[in-house]
Amino acid sequence: MQLLTNKVVFLTGGSMGIGLECAKAYAAEGARVVIVAPDAGSVAGAINQLGPQHLGIVGDVSKVEDVKRAMEETIRTYGQLDAIHNNAGIASPSKPLDETTDDEWQELMDVNLRSLLFTTRFGIEALKKTQGTILNTSSLVGEIGQSNHAAYTATKGAINALTKSMALDYAAFKIRVNAVLPAGVWTDTLRKWGADQPNSGAINNYLKDIHPLGYCPEGDEIADACVFLLSDKARFITGANLPVSGGAELGYRRNF
Repeated sequence: MQLLTNKVVFLTGGSMGIGLECAKAYAAEGARVVIVAPDAGSVAGAINQLGPQHLGIVGDVSKVEDVKRAMEETIRTYGQLDAIHNNAGIASPSKPLDETTDDEWQELMDVNLRSLLFTTRFGIEALKKTQGTILNTSSLVGEIGQSNHAAYTATKGAINALTKSMALDYAAFKIRVNAVLPAGVWTDTLRKWGADQPNSGAINNYLKDIHPLGYCPEGDEIADACVFLLSDKARFITGANLPVSGGAELGYRRNF
């Protein structure tokens, strides 16, 4: 029994990394997936993997016109909307707050946070009709902090709080709102982050050590949790900020 049969999932940032793994998992569970991402090549590549019954839209989720157009195309194509997965995000720059430029701050806020405003604004009426769900990709660092990433962690902390408020606002319409909070996940973004660190050669061991289960996961392990939260198996779960982190929030593992 597929968990997402005939569901239409609007997925931002779904052409690479965790998002692409989620897209593949959703499709495998019977969903029709709409991928919205800014790079035409990666969008086309993702749809080539998923198949022609899915939809790729090139757009910048930080721009209101792009999100409105993408949502309208989704509903026009499929006639319904069952889930919004706000996955798009950026992590750079790696620096403390006082060194963050105005442009860097604004880009982080626009991509990581403002995009949720736009997807909700243009998707909520369709979700009311299906009693659908919203899922936000956040991060464990939004709760525990991270050095040299003040602006990034600010966006993720805001998403964690926003998830709870949205869950309260939309519960009357039977719309569930949850978030997943990974720690480290092997993606192109994480590899870029690692290369930017002054001790880049030690990143592999660091990423093993922060997860008590002893390894840094690939994106498919996050995708499995996302499938669950979008499915009817999670029908009585809302307002949850779910760590999918190998226990990283419990304390860093140390080998002695």
